[in-house]
Amino acid sequence: HTQIVPDEQAEISAVLKKCADELHADLIVTTGGTGLSPRDVTPEATLAVLEREIRARLTVRAQTDAIKVFAKNLEGLVEGTSLIVNLPGSEKAARENLGAALPALEHALHMIAGEGHGK
Repeated sequence: HTQIVPDEQAEISAVLKKCADELHADLIVTTGGTGLSPRDVTPEATLAVLEREIRARLTVRAQTDAIKVFAKNLEGLVEGTSLIVNLPGSEKAARENLGAALPALEHALHMIAGEGHGK
């Protein structure tokens, strides 16, 4: 599922909830809205739908960048968990951050699904 959402906190939160609760997405990735301008509200919109927050620190091309990885346990769904990752809006930064996070994401998805340390 792909969707473009205006920089409005309530709209972003609603789409995140839809992806988690209705579409049962294991992984939800956002791009943009993570900077310092007043319109950059994606982290706040994500926090509004979370039950639990996980912060990871990853090294990207010899520079240490913070990447926020959020986990939400979906109440009332037996299998239901989603991992939400907020990436920067710059295509280059999004690719670098996601590339650095991929090894950790597979492990995180197994853990959230209750599968231990993967197969």
